[in-house]
Order: sequence, then structure tokens, then C-alpha cells
Amino acid sequence: MRRLILISVPYLWLLALFLIPFLIVLKISLSDVAMAIPPYVPTLDFAEGWAGIKAFFAELDFENFTFLTTDDLYWKAYLSSLQIAALSTFLTLLVGYPIAYGMAMAPDHWRPTLMMLVILPFWTSFLIRVYSWMGILSNEGVLNQFLTWIGLIDQPLTILNTNVAVYIGIIYTYLPFMILPIYATLEKLDGSLLEAAEDLGCSRLSAFWLVTIPLSKQGIIAGCFLVFIPAIGEFVIPSLLGGSGTLMIGKVLWEEFFNNRDWPVASAVAVVLLLILIIPIILFQRNEQKQREKEG
Repeated sequence: MRRLILISVPYLWLLALFLIPFLIVLKISLSDVAMAIPPYVPTLDFAEGWAGIKAFFAELDFENFTFLTTDDLYWKAYLSSLQIAALSTFLTLLVGYPIAYGMAMAPDHWRPTLMMLVILPFWTSFLIRVYSWMGILSNEGVLNQFLTWIGLIDQPLTILNTNVAVYIGIIYTYLPFMILPIYATLEKLDGSLLEAAEDLGCSRLSAFWLVTIPLSKQGIIAGCFLVFIPAIGEFVIPSLLGGSGTLMIGKVLWEEFFNNRDWPVASAVAVVLLLILIIPIILFQRNEQKQREKEG
């Protein structure tokens, strides 16, 4: 009985925080926009009994999903989000792997300090950190002032309100999510394997490529998923750092909900986005399961 209770707790949590909200959003996506509160029809009224329930389901349709296929804005936003998220993940890996490797190779007494420095940004509000990048990347910001002062540029660089600023914001924000799983994998690496590879004739670079990289594959995969999944639906960073030409589905979703007040279409956009994210989430879970089976 106790084991059943323990098992049921996470499933109840998942039911309350994922399945029920998803069903609500799915229902709204099958509704029609209306000038009312809430701004969609139909709404379920149990006072009408079984006839009201049948009428409620009869009025639901897939028009909003059909509309998404007829408007170029939405599929372009999905493709743009996938592209930005994928490139951001790759760049975050290029930045994060050397940092994680340096942490893993550092003396033991330095590792807690380095770990604290990695997670230190989480002690500050995410929104404040993004706003700080607006001050850094603006034409009169710290970065342009510094580059002008050292003589590298004569005119300020236009970085803010471009896709470059979006990439910088995503890399900075999600860098710890890339570093930590890679560091956790590299920390367990047996140094004798590298020594054996060098004894067999490998150079340091060859040993790193043939031994260290493959053995840290699980951390790389986990870090990439942890960056890619939230980045694809990012809204705050493209809204504050990106310009009007920055097209991401999270930004489109916000505009549909709060500017156009078209909750049914916005819900349809959210449902499709969730279906897209289910694929990397399932792959991530399978990767974690395989890793646990190997460790077991």
C-alpha cells in the first residue's frame, strides 16, 4: 500500500500540472473566438444536463488547426524557432564544453567555487538579467563603449534588436544547463584511460577526441536537450533583445493571446508546439533511462 502511494504521487502531480492544463488548452483550441468572457465558445454548462454536454462537443471543431496551415506566419515561426533553438544549442555547447572540462580538470578544492560561479546567475531574476543585456548591447551600451575606447570600431555596432542579440541572450541564459550535465559526466572520467591512450601513441588532442568526447556523450546529449527544449518556446528573450524581424513561436503565441485576444488560435499554436516538443522530450527520457540502466 505504501509503495502504491509513493508511485501515485508523481502521477497525480503530472495529472494536476500537465494533463489537466493540456486538456483545457486543447478544448480552447477546438473552440471559436467570441466577444465574451471567456473569449471563446462553446462553454460547458452542467446545468443543462446530458443535452448540454452533447451540444458542447458538437460545437467543437478543428478550424483553428486548419487555419494554422493556411497562414505562412505560423509555419515560418515554427521553422524559425527550430533554427534559432538548434543553432543556440550548438553555440551553447561550444561555449559550455570547455568550461565544464576546465571545471572537471581543476583541483578538487577549486571545484565547489567554480560550481558556485556557474549557478550564481540563478540567484538573480531572469528578467533582470535579460534587461541587463539590453544595456550592454545597445548602441550606447557598455560593449560599444568598450570597443570604441580600445579603437576596434569607429561607429557603434547594431547588436540589440537583431537575431545576434537573441543568440547571445539564449546562450547566456541556458549556459548552466549545458555545463552542469557535462561536468557531472566528465567528473567521473577515469584519468587512467587518457594515460593509456597516450601510452598507445595518441597525442593529447587525439586522446581527447577519441576518449574524452565519447565518454562524455551522455552529458552532451542531456545538456543539448536541456537547452533546446526551453529555447524553442522562448518568449522573453526574443521580445526584449530581438527586433521586429525576429520570428519565434513563443512571440507569436503571446501576440495571439494578449494582443489579438484570439485564445482559440493561440491554444492551437500551443498544442502544435507541445506536440513538436514531445519528440525531444521522449528522446531525452529514453537517453536518461538507458544511462540509468548502464549505471545499474
